[in-house]
Amino acid sequence: MIANLFLNLTEYAFFRRLVWKPIYESLAWLFPYDSWVCMNYGYACEAEKIRLEEQDEINRYSLQLYHHTVSEIDITDKDVLEVGSGRGGGSSYLKRYLRPATMTGMDLAKNAVSFSNKTHLVPDLKYVRGNAEKMPFENESFDAVVNVESCHAYGSVPRFLSEVHRVLKPGGYFACTDIRGPEGMQLLINHLEGSGLRMIKQKDITANVISAIEEEDEQKRLRIKQLLPKWIAPAIIELGGAKGSAIDSGLRSGELVYYQWTLQKN
Repeated sequence: MIANLFLNLTEYAFFRRLVWKPIYESLAWLFPYDSWVCMNYGYACEAEKIRLEEQDEINRYSLQLYHHTVSEIDITDKDVLEVGSGRGGGSSYLKRYLRPATMTGMDLAKNAVSFSNKTHLVPDLKYVRGNAEKMPFENESFDAVVNVESCHAYGSVPRFLSEVHRVLKPGGYFACTDIRGPEGMQLLINHLEGSGLRMIKQKDITANVISAIEEEDEQKRLRIKQLLPKWIAPAIIELGGAKGSAIDSGLRSGELVYYQWTLQKN
């Protein structure tokens, strides 16, 4: 109920602008831990288990969500943009493992951008500050745009999708995931279908996200205990979707759903 109410409130632009940016600015500023580079709820599927270098294992489920999100497209030697790059781990994974020619992570939170540029030192990978509703890029700049568990925080999703359409090259792809209540999810689907992009794939991956939350729970709680002060740990457990949190309970009850899409610009 609480999680569904919170995400339903994100349908109001003033609420999104009021709440999300300060949260992400504060997290990047207060907790600059190099091992904490992803903030999504993860994806688990034994048939899609990816091979990772040892240093990336700690973020396995979050990185698997990135891998699954772009699984319908080939980004090798392409110019790729992630909108809502957060702490930078997803863009770093995509650049190092899937080998695009260039990888740009963009986020509204300046502290997150600063953290990412200091933490992820990879050739042809950069992080810039920018607004998803008014991106600082020329028309037709990218072969693919990636957006992972982020657009619920935007003031206007239609404006964001218009910008995605603008910065994509003809034939370019948009790969996206997000969480919503059922009504909010239908509204998002309506926005996607009206974006001018052609829908290639739409999939409910709620069960995979629940599995990731369950499988990662022990490690997630241990990391929170080791890294964060006691006063904020309960809030991070809720925000991070640990097992038993409002997010986890909402996904299990059907109050929340999680989808993945692939779309293409004609």
